Parts: sequence; C-alpha cells; structure tokens
Amino acid sequence: MRIKQTFLRLAAALLLAHLAMAARAAELPAAFTDALRQAGIPLDHVAVVVQPLDAATALVSHNADAAMNPASVMKLVTSYAALHQLGPRFSWPTEVWADGPVRDGVLEGDLIVKGYGDPSLTLERVWLLQRELRARGIRHIRGNLLLDTSYFELPPLDPGAFDGEPLALYNAAPGALVANFNATTLRLKPEGDSLQIVPEIALPGVTMRAEVVLTSAAGCNGWKETVTPAIPDPTRRELVLSGHYPRGCGEQALSLNLFEPAATFDFIFRGLWAESGGTLAGQTLPGMAPASLPLLRVESPPLTDALTRLNKFSNNLMTRNLFLTLGAARFGPPATLDKGHRAVRATLDAQGIATDKLVLENGAGLSRIERISARSLSQLLQAAYASPLFSEFESALPIVAIDGTLKRRFNGSPLVGSAHLKTGTLRDVSALAGYVYTARGRRIAFVMLVNHKHAKRAQEAQQQLLEWVWHDVPAAVAP
Repeated sequence: MRIKQTFLRLAAALLLAHLAMAARAAELPAAFTDALRQAGIPLDHVAVVVQPLDAATALVSHNADAAMNPASVMKLVTSYAALHQLGPRFSWPTEVWADGPVRDGVLEGDLIVKGYGDPSLTLERVWLLQRELRARGIRHIRGNLLLDTSYFELPPLDPGAFDGEPLALYNAAPGALVANFNATTLRLKPEGDSLQIVPEIALPGVTMRAEVVLTSAAGCNGWKETVTPAIPDPTRRELVLSGHYPRGCGEQALSLNLFEPAATFDFIFRGLWAESGGTLAGQTLPGMAPASLPLLRVESPPLTDALTRLNKFSNNLMTRNLFLTLGAARFGPPATLDKGHRAVRATLDAQGIATDKLVLENGAGLSRIERISARSLSQLLQAAYASPLFSEFESALPIVAIDGTLKRRFNGSPLVGSAHLKTGTLRDVSALAGYVYTARGRRIAFVMLVNHKHAKRAQEAQQQLLEWVWHDVPAAVAP
C-alpha cells in the first residue's frame, strides 16, 4: 500500500511538472509582447518557438503550426537539404571543349562551354579558367563561342515580376552558366557638369546614358537611392541613369542585374579574354557539348564555401541555383523547379522534419507564396544540431553584430557574438531563425516569424525576445 501511495505521489508530481512546463511554454515575455504592441503587430501574426537543445519540451511555443512566409529564412531549408543530400565536399563543374585543331595558339573552330549551375563563378574564377585555356595553347579563337546551358530547364522568368525591380541584383535569375552573380558593375565618375558611366567589363552594343544632375552635397550616404537605373525599351540594349548624384561621392561602383545569365557570361568571358590579349572572332550562340571528354574541367570551391556566402549575405541567385542543383542531382538532369521541390521535401521527410505546411517556389525565400511553420524550422534546427554536419551548418549563418546581414543588428546588446541567426526580410515579413548561446553556455534553437504590414517594426520585439532567451533560459529550464 505504501509503495502504491509513493508511486501515485511521484506520478502526480511528474504530471504537475509537465503542466507547469506546458504553462511556461504558453507564456511570452512581457517585454516582448509590449514591444509587439507598440509596433502595432498582433500576436496572431507572430510565430515563435524557443527550444533548448538539451530539453525535450520547448520553452516557448506560440502559433508554432501556422503556415508563415519565412522570407530568406527559407535558405536554411535549402542549405540543410544540400548538406545532407550533396555533402560538404560537393562542387560544381564547368567544362570546356575545343571543337577544332589548335595551331600556333589559334583554335581553328568553336569553343564550347557547358555550365552545371556553379553559383560561385566569379570574375577571378573566369580569369583562371581562361588562364588554363592559354596554358593549353589557345590564345585566339577563330570560331564561335557556344554556350551549353541545357543542364537547367527553366520557364521564362521575368526578373521584375517579384517587386518591379528587374535591375536589382537580388532579382537575378538562376542559370546553368552564371558569371559574377550575374552582376554588371559600372563605375560612376563626376566629370565637369556630367556623370560618366564606365563599365568594368566592355559592353559592346550597349548604350549607356546619364540623365543625372550633379549636386554640391559633400555627404555620400544613401547615394544609391538617388540614382535610378532603367532600360526604357526592352527591345534595345540601352541603360539610362536618372536622378541626382553628390559630387562629394567621387567615384562609386554600381552593380546591376542588366542581362540574362548567358548574356552576362558572354560579356564577361569576352571582356576578360580581350584584356589578356586574346581574340574571339565568331558570335556567341547556344550550343550543345559533345559526348567526348572536355579539354578543360574546372571545379567550384566546396559546398561549404557556397553556403557561407549564401547565408551570411543572403544571396538569392546562389540559393536558387543550389535548389535546382538538388533536383538534378536527385532525379537526373535537366534541373527543374519541380525536381528541386521534390528533392528538398524528400530530404526533410527522411529526417523526420514536418513538411505539411511547406510551400516552395525557389528555395530562396524570394517569394510571396513560400510557407513553412515555426515548428518545422525548429525541428530542422534540432536535426541539424544532432547531425555530424552541424559545424558546417551553423558556421554558415550570420553572427549577431559581427558579420553578414547581422553586422549592424543588435549592436550594444549582450547578444553580440552570442547567436548565429539567419535573417529574412520582405515587405510584410520579418524573420529570424538559428542558434542562441545563453549567458551560461546553453544552446537554444530560436525561431521567430512575423507576417504583418508592420513587420519592419519588429526589430525591438526580436531583440527583447532574444535577450530574454540569453538572460533567462538557464533559470527557467534546468539542464
């Protein structure tokens, strides 16, 4: 009888402890809810999960199963799937064929370049690729430049469809052959009463006109907001800059998404080739690589390098190329958006991460329709933490007040250097997700999603919740 009573008392104590934990999980810090109220953001437009990584129960779980737009926090999903499907050492190849004999430094035929979606083919790496060609005896090309982009199969994409900013770099379209993140960089130089536009790479056939008023302002903050680039006639390659430009800015660089990826690659390849003394007599045309072994095959840096740039600086083009790569790697080329969707979902399902609220468009969060729940993101963060690849996953995330998209966020708070978080920002969306290290060294998976017209005002609430986690979690939940 005494044993039975002891057992019942123990069961009751455990039940009460469980109920107390559940009650705590339903509570939100007053400073956090006050900040939301002052920002005009209702609680039902916010989802939060605060999950200690050494506990089975969330410390805070609010609106956790709501399907929310995560903006660029969706990059965590694509990154996690990539690490587990492709592995940290994965790299993208770019292959080159010489279709003809090479005599005395002259290729008597076409040069064929095939891309496989390398999102990190920078100016420097294109230059190195060309250096390898010269090392193989090619200095002049009598034929055409043939570009094989067949590894990706994409519908027509309007770069301005998302927000009416087609020239913004964050709207650059993915492509099997992309150079320099599809950026065309222009040097703006005040000279006399006019602004000169000098492209870093020669742009034959492209007209550039500056209808910019030079002002006497000495300050230079926000100059990019005062200069408006536009292509008035889509059928003509003519760029017009309008607005005003402070003389005090001196020379500045402006990088734009001017052309579709294959055209940008063409300008960059030809420009660098000419700078090194090479000639390319023919046209640039679509082509197909032969079945023979390539003359040259260059590999990108490993996936871990790409994930760092992709997440710390929220690079949409890199993520979109990675998303497509996942589809081709799992289901075979050509890469399609549908294959990317299925590949990511399959990886998450295999790891026990809920996908019932998951809606994918491009895997980068540059979308009005992408959705995921805070609970699914928390599960992903927990699964990543339990994985042998956790170090690679976490190290790719911005560090609070230190680098990436968080370099200027939460400065002066105790959070400095104590959290690795992916940011997400769109009109009506503000999101954070990642890992917080508390004052006593505990690790916490943190997710906060805001979908509301006042989402841009959510930063104070984010800071209040993060600081509460940093200060209070050790006392609130015993290890």
